Amino acid sequence: MVSMSNSWEDNAMTWTDPDCPVARAADLVGDRWSLLIVRDAMDGARSFTDFQQRTGIARNILADRLRKLAAHGLITQVDPPSGKRRVYALTEAGKDLFPVIVTLRQWGERHAYEEGEPHSVLIDDHGEVVPPVIPIAAGGRSLTSDTTTVHRHT
Repeated sequence: MVSMSNSWEDNAMTWTDPDCPVARAADLVGDRWSLLIVRDAMDGARSFTDFQQRTGIARNILADRLRKLAAHGLITQVDPPSGKRRVYALTEAGKDLFPVIVTLRQWGERHAYEEGEPHSVLIDDHGEVVPPVIPIAAGGRSLTSDTTTVHRHT
């Protein structure tokens, strides 16, 4: 579980829907700037300046989102080898968002671009385009919203 370092209790955080993991995740990283910061951290951004140049986000908003992502245990500040200013690095919880970022990217490729419209492409460490992320059942069959159900506590 992501460490909240008591920030939720201290700030009297109320979850949008306390029984839903999707809602809780959205409460933690659901705004576009936070997702873009995580995306850029996965792509090598480390410094405040890196994030600002890549996203175009205003400095005050960037500082706020970095602080919140750190408070929520998704990024941390570390000392760089050069000994200069501290830099940001994803925590394990932040790295766990990789499939979310990939799936959101692939959804955007399918639904946010016109046919043939150019866009960036995610490639693996062998130079191959990353294949579509598809949830798979234990038996190997593809899962969809039509073949799954949420079981709620009663």
